[in-house]
Amino acid sequence: MTPTTDKTDKARTAGSDRDRKAEHIHLALEERMQVPLRSFDRYYFNHQALPEIDLAEIDTGVQFLGRALQAPLLISCMTGGTEEATIVNRRLATAAEEMKIAVGVGSQRQAIEDPALAASFEVRRYAPSVPVLANLGAVQLNYGFGVDQCRAAVEMVSADALVFHLNPLQEAIQPEGQCDFRGLLGKMSEVADQLDVPVIAKEVGSGISATTATALRDAGIGIIDCAGAGGTSWALIEAARARDPEIGDIYGDWGIPTPENIRQLSRVEGIQIIGSGGVRTGLDAAKAIALGADLVGMAKPFLEAAMDSSAAVVAKGQRAIRELRVAMFCTGAGTLDELQRVELQRR
Repeated sequence: MTPTTDKTDKARTAGSDRDRKAEHIHLALEERMQVPLRSFDRYYFNHQALPEIDLAEIDTGVQFLGRALQAPLLISCMTGGTEEATIVNRRLATAAEEMKIAVGVGSQRQAIEDPALAASFEVRRYAPSVPVLANLGAVQLNYGFGVDQCRAAVEMVSADALVFHLNPLQEAIQPEGQCDFRGLLGKMSEVADQLDVPVIAKEVGSGISATTATALRDAGIGIIDCAGAGGTSWALIEAARARDPEIGDIYGDWGIPTPENIRQLSRVEGIQIIGSGGVRTGLDAAKAIALGADLVGMAKPFLEAAMDSSAAVVAKGQRAIRELRVAMFCTGAGTLDELQRVELQRR
């Protein structure tokens, strides 16, 4: 293969990757790509008519990755690699800094393969004091990536941790899917052992079972983002891209519903739990914490707002924090530790 041909192939691949990422953004915003089941609605709090606390004194602060947050919220890893994604990521990071909450970027694989795309992920300048999460697909460890590429992803965004996203269902349906998941646990463990920052394991909408979480913990990965079923369905998105709606109908709601997933993970000792997947309000966040989450991730609500402005993202986040505080007040929980001890009821 001549150098000219090689460059042409690389440019074509980069172009197709950018097209896929652009499709992902817009499809993820469509209501038809959301799991119709509102699993958090199955749970409710016992209302405390005499909470015996002052709403003004409720403390939603939490420590995450050695940094102080004003609320237990994470703007979940979503996008990167396109001009539109550059704007979105900067708005998300700017808002995260203003609200003092954590923020993640989307998969950085493209930028590792083509450094010209790195600018769309470089958000640290916009979020200098809050946790920033780097992100790679764990399956890339079977497609040429290793510790060096993982370290480069962390350095690209001056990250406080590296997220390995686990997405077998998405890869299985995606037209360009990479489906060799053999031996990944050992390779993830090797990366966790050699990186200078923690590694987080995250699903993308199907959940992480207690058995898998235990194996990840034993491999040196102690932060688990369940990303359970109940929000954006990547099975539906990839089925739409593949023009195969039938498989989307079959697998669109596949996975462990987020509340049940958090409850499962709360029984696994020695892990920190990020509850995400269909969290749409501060009340959902309160329920996730009561079920055992230490931090709560939200994606679609923030992505919708980021299509407008960073101010819209701040407004969405402040609204969620207010809703969380109201739930804490009406359950008599003055702190997040106390909220984790509040018992949820199932309808």
